[in-house]
Amino acid sequence: MPVADQPPKPARPRTGIATVCLSGTLEDKLAAAAAAGFDGVEIFDPDLIAAPWSPARVRQECADLGLTIDLYQPFRDFEAVPPDVLRANLRRAERKFDVMEQLGVTTMLVCSSVSPDAVDDDDLAAEQLHALASRAAERGMRIAYEALAWGRFVNTYQHSWDIVRRADHPALGLCLDSFHVLSRGSDPAGIRDIPGSKLFFLQLADAPRMDMDVLQWSRHHRLFPGQGAFDLTTFLDHVLGAGYDGPLSLEVFNDVFRQADPRRAAVDAMRSLLALRETLGPAGPAQVREPELPSPPDLAGHAFVELTVDEASGSQVERALAAMGFAHTGQHRSRPVQLWQQGTARILVNASGRGGDNPGVTEVTGLAVESADPARSARRAEALLAPELPRTHAANEADLAAVAAPDGTAVFFCRTGADDPASWLADFIAMGVPRGAGTGLTAVDHVALTQPFDYFDEAALFYRSVLGLHPETLTEFAAPFGLVRSRAVTDTKRQVRIALSVALLRRGEWAPGVRDPQHIAFATDDAITTARAMRALGAPLLEISGNYYDDLDARLALDPDLLAAMRECGVLYDRDENGEFLHFYTELLGSRVFFEVVQRVGGYAGYGAVNAPIRMAAHRRLRLARGAQP
Repeated sequence: MPVADQPPKPARPRTGIATVCLSGTLEDKLAAAAAAGFDGVEIFDPDLIAAPWSPARVRQECADLGLTIDLYQPFRDFEAVPPDVLRANLRRAERKFDVMEQLGVTTMLVCSSVSPDAVDDDDLAAEQLHALASRAAERGMRIAYEALAWGRFVNTYQHSWDIVRRADHPALGLCLDSFHVLSRGSDPAGIRDIPGSKLFFLQLADAPRMDMDVLQWSRHHRLFPGQGAFDLTTFLDHVLGAGYDGPLSLEVFNDVFRQADPRRAAVDAMRSLLALRETLGPAGPAQVREPELPSPPDLAGHAFVELTVDEASGSQVERALAAMGFAHTGQHRSRPVQLWQQGTARILVNASGRGGDNPGVTEVTGLAVESADPARSARRAEALLAPELPRTHAANEADLAAVAAPDGTAVFFCRTGADDPASWLADFIAMGVPRGAGTGLTAVDHVALTQPFDYFDEAALFYRSVLGLHPETLTEFAAPFGLVRSRAVTDTKRQVRIALSVALLRRGEWAPGVRDPQHIAFATDDAITTARAMRALGAPLLEISGNYYDDLDARLALDPDLLAAMRECGVLYDRDENGEFLHFYTELLGSRVFFEVVQRVGGYAGYGAVNAPIRMAAHRRLRLARGAQP
């Protein structure tokens, strides 16, 4: 058909966020939501009560920021109550309708009752909600009834829909909240049987799987979509399949988010919605898919990892790399950056660090992934709100796109090829040093980054969405200084692996001498042979307590020769139903970095988390032996 006769493209679905998701005062929350690109907000009643602005002023401020007010919430403990309580509730509702008129919002969320005054009578609940909806309709408003997962009598969406259907009022419909539905294990497929005209509002939240009271789970542990374990793709597909056409709005109660910078939390929230819409795929409703989001290109491994060092730590890192079999193969044309290589494992040692009063700084400041289409990777990162890092480069140097991960690590997208004139390798002047035999290292297996306390879930979503990686099972282990949570993200071929970890509680003054350690793990086909070769070259390998090997013998009855070799070389061991894992570590190099060498046998895909406390204790023992203060 002629272009002029083509139907208009479906509008992008509106996005919203409840003010309860963000830290700060109402002014802070609204500014953050607008800056992140949200279309609208849900005004949380306690935020308005504490605000210095009148409801009319809030309405104007939202309009000035380009925000609509989509929902006023929550109105609690209304239905199925005695007549005297109902009178008080209706008076309370009228006062809130007055507020809504000034705000310019037409939908109010009514939660299913938890009140001791309520009775288990669906007909009475329907009758009283009908009365409330009638009063709302007289003022051009409507009521969205939501089943709280811990509601006293109404705690499933099926039950709330039955009551709304009985009430039979055009101004009464449902609010569906993914947490309340999925936390109870309800099958969301039944949502498709509800008329779309009766789905007044949608709230989205993810969460980890937890065995705890559902109220505490909801109030403290909700997450943005893609950060937890709920199948929000299927849930959203059912809601949209029923005909819902309102905003996709987030309602997340989380202790960390509510004390974090609201601006970055709002960006994280928007990124989660963009990524969720992408998961609907081509079969999803056209008005909800995200056509502007470039698909993630295939990844083919780690191109390089950049270490920043200072004068005190630089020589230590260089000696360790040489003793591990790396060759110093290149020097950057314009920066104080060395290229060290063994196999396809490449380390950039950047000597621009500043130790100041604490000399010995070492940090993983950058990691690069081999992308089939670096330009598309960069466009995807931009579309997902990843902050671009400005980089200066000479006219004859590669212009590598880089974005900042939540912890500040620079993430580069590149394609390495010695014969490619645009390859970043061309930026390095060859040192004329022969590669040598090395010690058997073949590639970077994974990069392990300890995250700041507030950024763990944000980082997992960042790597999952921006790089198209897949999260692996969340694990926790008891370390010498408290619980540590860990989650790795990897591509489907397991060529790019990034292991994220965080201490579950902020530490006080009593703490390890190493804050937020980082390490780079290199792959080998024979950990024992590699360890012996490195020892012969003087590599600073970490010694492991003999008690560890006694326990291995008792638990696993390993081959005596293998066990003896592992004891000799400080090699640790793990296995599962898919294969085996042998690995060893170096001592700490500078302030916070060490190296690991790993051998994967069979289909083992883990990271030897069971041995992490052994490594931590060995590192601490060594520091104390050298005079470090606890």
